[in-house]
Amino acid sequence: MDFLTALFLLLGCSVLAGEVAARLGHVALVGQVAVGIVLGPTLLGPHLGLSMSSNSPVGPGLNAVETIAVFFILFMAGLEVVPEDLWNTGALSAVLGVSIFLFPFLVGAWFVPQVFPGLGETQDLFISLTLSITALPVMAVILIELKLLKTRLGSMVLGAAVVNELAAMTTFAVLLQSSKGSADPWGLVIALLQVGVFLFTILTIHQVLKLLRQGPAWARLQQRLSRPLRKRQVWFALLLIMALSSSLLSQALGLTFLVGAFYAGLLVTRESAGPVARREIGRVFGTMTWGFFIPLFFVLVGLNMDLTPLLHLQVELVFGALLLFACLSKFTAGAVVPLMFRWTPRQAAAVASLVNGRGAVELAIATILLASGVFTVEIFTLVAAVGVVTTIIAPIGAALAKPESRPDEVPKNPRGPASPAPAR
Repeated sequence: MDFLTALFLLLGCSVLAGEVAARLGHVALVGQVAVGIVLGPTLLGPHLGLSMSSNSPVGPGLNAVETIAVFFILFMAGLEVVPEDLWNTGALSAVLGVSIFLFPFLVGAWFVPQVFPGLGETQDLFISLTLSITALPVMAVILIELKLLKTRLGSMVLGAAVVNELAAMTTFAVLLQSSKGSADPWGLVIALLQVGVFLFTILTIHQVLKLLRQGPAWARLQQRLSRPLRKRQVWFALLLIMALSSSLLSQALGLTFLVGAFYAGLLVTRESAGPVARREIGRVFGTMTWGFFIPLFFVLVGLNMDLTPLLHLQVELVFGALLLFACLSKFTAGAVVPLMFRWTPRQAAAVASLVNGRGAVELAIATILLASGVFTVEIFTLVAAVGVVTTIIAPIGAALAKPESRPDEVPKNPRGPASPAPAR
């Protein structure tokens, strides 16, 4: 009864707060995290009995729900990535995607110890990693709301977000595995080999499914299976089994299940599942994730955050420094690269604002690091707060710098906006 009451209260308040935030012009996660903070240890949590602690009557249940929510969010993020599209993103998307990850990560590896002394090297690198993420799902939502999804700018930014997310998740897997081993070079080599084995397995399965799809035997196999398995629920269950097996593989190799869930989504492509089936799968998972798991996840993120340490001046200065670095590093990389490809300053400013949205992916990684003991509650609160604030700033900055473009404008030139042909 206590768990069901807590679930009812959290989901109801999260959905309501998300709608209020959306009507005020913000993304829904702003309201969802905010209401979680109100219901958490900072304000009402001690009085309502809401806590993620294992000593709380509802703590184990809420932690289990949070784990499932993280699984669905990362699997859905993987569904948004089409491996073949990486080859079609163009030079600008590829360079931008790598730049908005490497620049904040490498500079952050030096900057974080300066403002947050006393941490270990592993914690410094993980904090830098969270500051380097551009969340693909949040990016897509912002582009839809700003009516930029079908434009040249929107397609380019989405391609860059795909590259960024793949780089971030792969780096996360390497760091997580190396943090469990020794600090010598052999520990890093073993970590890279384990990650390589996992990625090789996933990509091999993807290629096998692609080749089977192209042959006549695949159609006959589908027809045979469709007779005993006519109901869509069975296919949905089989897809979940595939995603869970990928998560188990990554967990068995010493990686977190989060990495396996993300890369499992890559296996569901137009070639392996078929265009109609993939669209249906994306719709079903999107409805379930955005309608249930994401509101719960964001309110639980807020419930995990204890803002009382921010009342101290020293912690506030650290938060301000991390937030300033997070914004400036992403904005610098996001603006310089388009300008190098001869985009206009206004378009470059819009791109730089959009890539600042960290959203669900950063918070999911921070949640895993909190549960595994890598992050303390204080570090988690600072990282999560930076992620929430930058996600608030991203659509505001993009709306102010939004270039005029037709909704049906599609990318034709990977180097940048089309320019008038020179006179002959």
